[in-house]
Amino acid sequence: MKQILTITRKELRSYFGSPMAMIFIGAFLVATLFSFFWVDTFFARGIADVRPLFRWMPVLMIFIAAALTMRQWSEEQRAGTLEILLTLPVSTYQLVIGKFLAVVALIGIALALTFFLPITVALLGNLDWGPVFGGYLAAILLAGAYAAIGLFVSSRTDNQIVALISTVLVCGAFYLVGSTGVTNFVGNEVGEILRAVGAGSRFESIQRGVIDLRDLLYYVTLAGIFLVLNVLSLKAKGWSAGEQTLPKRRGLALTSALLIVNLLVVNVWVYPLRSLRLDLTQYHEYSLSKATRNLLDGLQEPLLIRGYFSERTHPLLAPLVPKVRDMLQEYAIASRGRVQVEIIDPAKEPEKEAEANQVYGITPTPFQIAGRYEASIINSYFDILVQYGDQSVTLGFSDLIEVKQEGNGINVYLRNLEYDLTSNIKKVVYGFQSVDTVLASLSDPVVVTIYVTPKTMPQPLGEIPATMEKVVQEIAAQSNGKLTYTVVDPTQPNSPVTPQELYDAYGIRPFAASLFSNDVYYMHMIMKTGDQENVIYPAGEMSEADVRNAVESTLKRMSSGFLKVVGIWSPSTTPTQDMYGQTIQPLSSWNQVREALRQEYEVRDLDLSTGYIAPDVDVVLVIAPQGFTDMELYAIDQYLMRGGTVLLAAGNTVIAQDPYAGGIAGRLITDGVAGLLEHYGITVQPGMVLDSQNEPFPMPVVRQVGNYQIQEYQALNYPYFVDVRADGMAKNNTLVSNLAAITLNWSSPIQVNPEKNAEREVEVLLSSTSGAWFQSDPTNIQPDFALYPESGFAQPSSTQVYTLAVSVQGTFDSYFAGKASPFETAQTEGTEEGPAAPTTNPGTIDKSPETARLLVVGSAEFVDDIVFQISKSMSGDSYLNSLQFVKNAVAWATEDLDLLEIQARGAESRILASLKESGQSFWEILNYGVALLALLGIGGFAAMRRRNEQPMELIKPSAIGRQRSGRTSRKKRDAASSEEVEQ
Repeated sequence: MKQILTITRKELRSYFGSPMAMIFIGAFLVATLFSFFWVDTFFARGIADVRPLFRWMPVLMIFIAAALTMRQWSEEQRAGTLEILLTLPVSTYQLVIGKFLAVVALIGIALALTFFLPITVALLGNLDWGPVFGGYLAAILLAGAYAAIGLFVSSRTDNQIVALISTVLVCGAFYLVGSTGVTNFVGNEVGEILRAVGAGSRFESIQRGVIDLRDLLYYVTLAGIFLVLNVLSLKAKGWSAGEQTLPKRRGLALTSALLIVNLLVVNVWVYPLRSLRLDLTQYHEYSLSKATRNLLDGLQEPLLIRGYFSERTHPLLAPLVPKVRDMLQEYAIASRGRVQVEIIDPAKEPEKEAEANQVYGITPTPFQIAGRYEASIINSYFDILVQYGDQSVTLGFSDLIEVKQEGNGINVYLRNLEYDLTSNIKKVVYGFQSVDTVLASLSDPVVVTIYVTPKTMPQPLGEIPATMEKVVQEIAAQSNGKLTYTVVDPTQPNSPVTPQELYDAYGIRPFAASLFSNDVYYMHMIMKTGDQENVIYPAGEMSEADVRNAVESTLKRMSSGFLKVVGIWSPSTTPTQDMYGQTIQPLSSWNQVREALRQEYEVRDLDLSTGYIAPDVDVVLVIAPQGFTDMELYAIDQYLMRGGTVLLAAGNTVIAQDPYAGGIAGRLITDGVAGLLEHYGITVQPGMVLDSQNEPFPMPVVRQVGNYQIQEYQALNYPYFVDVRADGMAKNNTLVSNLAAITLNWSSPIQVNPEKNAEREVEVLLSSTSGAWFQSDPTNIQPDFALYPESGFAQPSSTQVYTLAVSVQGTFDSYFAGKASPFETAQTEGTEEGPAAPTTNPGTIDKSPETARLLVVGSAEFVDDIVFQISKSMSGDSYLNSLQFVKNAVAWATEDLDLLEIQARGAESRILASLKESGQSFWEILNYGVALLALLGIGGFAAMRRRNEQPMELIKPSAIGRQRSGRTSRKKRDAASSEEVEQ
């Protein structure tokens, strides 16, 4: 080892003893900085990562490795010193490894001088250091492989230029063989083999922050093969062509061949082992989460995941196929045989293609592929089928990928593959299970207690106690002893529980039989298993189907294995007619939020005019409430009283078409939920918040050009679109933890009454900046450049922070407590104006349990489709944050935190840190300055070395004599040889 290090030091001294090291490192730093700041436009990307640093590293490494290795052996051959070097008391492999380590060390120094770039990014944003360390490790491994190739090529020629060009060609071939430009001409199977051979494709895996044993072994193997060939090449120069040396030549060649074959066989054997890797990313973005593993462990039936991928597909989609395949294999491995993964090419399997088209609705997608001289259309599959029992769901390419504009082109990434797969697996698994499955999976038995008072029951409800008992009895008979029930009249003297105990334990109060009678009655059920207790409140017509639905939905809610139901109410989108008979299409719609929630939940539209909400609805989302009567308010109030969760997008302003001035105008809502919320201690003020931190909005602007006025649309700062960043979000709250920002459009401020909410848990989720102000007129939302030429809006005299979204959990008093319910005045028969009200009124619940939750957002328009269209045209995909906030709120409401965990881990294509918007030129100049100082330091060090060097003899003659005499000890001989090599 000492001889190897001596050779390494000798080579490094030769580099730094001349301008060579400074030239190579300087050229490398200039090329790196240029590609980082100019080619990939780092600041224009606005992302706190170092992907631009490593994007061009495989190409740059080819040239620097070729330049550093071209003279290593060719110069020795040209100068005639190779024969002398090979006669030294140093083995050939020591010479090769010494020169190899010197080249790698010099490249390592060049890479170390780029470390100020990640430091700069870390100062500008929240940098994930896992991909940084992975990128540098990949660069060192790639440099070692290229250096070994360059040394071998240099040993085959005495011309440095030939060695340089040949090394570039060989290294370039290893880089290009796995690139998309080559793999696009072949199918997925051949392309995967080429990507496994390519040095550049292996680099991408490590530089993203995943240390895969297969990639490490590949680079070690590649370097080892060419180092062995280098040793063999040097030894061959001392061989004669006689018969006496033939056995020795054959033996050495055979040994080298066996070593190379073994290295190749090990790579082939290890390649299928996809689980031998280490994820260095901050949130372990490329490893299956604990939530996914728990879901797979709970599978009772085989789960099929089938990928439909065409051999010939779009060039940007082809590199994603192996990543999808690897992820699916991770699911298969983690499931311990419960998940069956199939990857097929529909063109090669017509039967399965026909099944995909006819049964699952999977059809090929047409893609346009443009060549140099022509453009063509191909029909390609990029779909995934998830099937569990009789439930299935499909994911198309638009559900799996995300397109980003980077630099002068576009790149395609997988959106968040684990999140998309796990959420859809959860959907089919939970949709397949039955009540019998739930009862069988519960570790503790279920006990149902029916509290009824038949003697005081109103006449219309007289049959309900028998119906309740019948339903529970039928379920108990099929439960194999897992469910038992009892019927209790709490008003009887021999009752095991008193009315007061029921109220203290569960908050249950009896219903009033009528307004003119003192009689009260009970009609409740309590379901208990283990530590869980749920009160089943009466709802609807209380028919046998209603009772069964209430019991089964409570059972499902107590289990974690069922698909949750989200009930949504939004204003009608039915076209209307004006006074002239012309059809007016509604301006607003809410289709995208429904589609986003359908990916993970069962979405059901609610009709609140019936006065009740079905008990199997797990969470209620009310968007832009308006036109409400007491019946709609009663439905929301009583759902909350039953311990449910209500999400309200309840701003006091909605947008409408301006029939006079054209465009849009604000409309004040006076028949919404303002009175209901004030009763709960939450006030949504009738006005709007404007903020200096906002999202742009395309507004018509009139310019005077000569004698003409031209109207055009410009992106203007629009203070009504409040842009809430991380500093305006609740800290360490799962509702907003995975959001970089969210825009609240035409939002009203929210005030929380501290007296009414003293015993509840209240948290402010979203707030404006301190530069926000209030506008009392909600109708005027257009800029006026005639009055305010600078910004179009009046400047405030004072600013402050406004609350825009809050969550409240605890016990609520009913809005209708002590009042006549709307059912007592509603008609019992349907009319043309609307559906019929229920024929029975179970009674009003006066107080909610502590599990009731209410989330109020001051904007009624932040999930409007037209707002999403505007945001998409101006800010790309930032509108997805609004949809994600709603999905987070539903997950919080249903206590479905597993999906939140996966989403928080998210792939970097979904969660990206933003850069601080300051000092771009300063940071760029600073990095160039640091690079210049480093080069000056290297140049000064080299100059000092040259000045201090003394002329030395190449080899001491006495050294050879000592070697031949053999009278010197091995330790002294090694020391002498090290000194000679150094000289």
